[in-house]
Amino acid sequence: MVDSGTRVRFSPAPTGWLHVGGARTALFNWIFARQSGGRFLLRIEDTDVERSRPELSEAILDTLRWLGLDWDGDPVRQSDRVELHRDAVARLVASGRAYRCDCSQDEARARAEARGGAPGYDGFCREREVEPGEGVVVRFRTPDEGQTSFEDVVRGAVSFDNANLEDFVIQRSSGAPMFIVANAVDDADMGVTHVIRGEDLLNATPKVLLLREALGVERRPVFAHLPMLVNERRQKLSKRRDDVAVGSYRDQGYLAEAMVNYLALLGWGPPDGVEIRPLDEIVKLFRLEDVNKAPAFFDLDKLNHINGAYLRSLSTSEFIGASGRFLEHGPWAPGDFDFEAFERMAPLVQERVTTLAEVPGMVDFLFLDEPEIDQASWNKALGGVGEADAVLDATIATYESCPWSAEELQVSLRAVGEGLGLSLRKAQAPVRVAVTGRSVGPPLFESLEVLGRERTLARLWAARRRLRG
Repeated sequence: MVDSGTRVRFSPAPTGWLHVGGARTALFNWIFARQSGGRFLLRIEDTDVERSRPELSEAILDTLRWLGLDWDGDPVRQSDRVELHRDAVARLVASGRAYRCDCSQDEARARAEARGGAPGYDGFCREREVEPGEGVVVRFRTPDEGQTSFEDVVRGAVSFDNANLEDFVIQRSSGAPMFIVANAVDDADMGVTHVIRGEDLLNATPKVLLLREALGVERRPVFAHLPMLVNERRQKLSKRRDDVAVGSYRDQGYLAEAMVNYLALLGWGPPDGVEIRPLDEIVKLFRLEDVNKAPAFFDLDKLNHINGAYLRSLSTSEFIGASGRFLEHGPWAPGDFDFEAFERMAPLVQERVTTLAEVPGMVDFLFLDEPEIDQASWNKALGGVGEADAVLDATIATYESCPWSAEELQVSLRAVGEGLGLSLRKAQAPVRVAVTGRSVGPPLFESLEVLGRERTLARLWAARRRLRG
């Protein structure tokens, strides 16, 4: 494919694990780049030395690889370009578009309180010609009049009154340029044509545009600010309150393909309404103009539904392979796992789980000496002592001699239920809990066939003794 000249970039800061909002931003950038025949660039915003950690940077790259979001060229680290950023600050000071300031935050706050009105810095040092030194920052001189406006693909026309933009800091007192300068310089230098990012950065856009203009960068990128992600209470997703780390979902047994499919639906929807589909189809259908500016609800139930659909689309061998890392740490003793038994159960389990982390709990009864009894399930299925006791007695009697196949076991238990005036569903409830420990799991009679007659009867007798105290 001929390079279209489109350049988009994803710029994570290595100060925390990649969260779902960041992953959605990376995905939309990647989709747009692949759709337009352009390049997807990766830039690590590690200029904040105190908070940036190399291991988190690598974790972000690993998460992008897991999601299948490959980038073009080597990742760019802003810390390697800091001299370019310092040079830009120096040019702005020399041109009069920036100035040094030695005001402390307390001093600026006190002046704001004294004058009343809106808080913020008042330009106190604009004409003071402050010399470099300890505690001295550099501020950009924002215009006193006019507006800074741009057309946003998602949000439409956006305009900011320059009078409401305070003279913002572009270089810390330590001499480190602020990230907003680094972004303005690096986007221009890397030829970024489209800036696709979260709406939380919308207020930074006029500052970036003013910086680019002051640095003589004529061409503007196209901006698209994506809607925020909210939880079930319609609150913005929070690292402290919500499960937002992509790595957490990977550890819980979500498939990368399902996660990518779901992330693509956060703020966008396919025109034909078919939501579960391969990524290559999403790339063909996606239009940045179709992204909705309303907040997008991160719906865990919907993610589970999509992940379950992807799990069921796997071949049995693929499902078994994907389940492997979760089965390695099951609740059974080392050496008690029987691969052949799991292989027989795998197709049945595959139809019932929504994540791979649920797999061990579906089959643990096969590999434990005794099932782990869920008390709520026991109370519900065996709480009526007389009825449950009769079911267990009759089931033990018939299972001691009936042919041991799923079909025959079902026929036998149905007969037990009919003899007691119970439906098959009612009759099998106490048997399921007695044998597997819980009321939910793979089909009962196939499970009993794999477990075997001896172990099944032993558990039924154990439940009978427990029921009678």
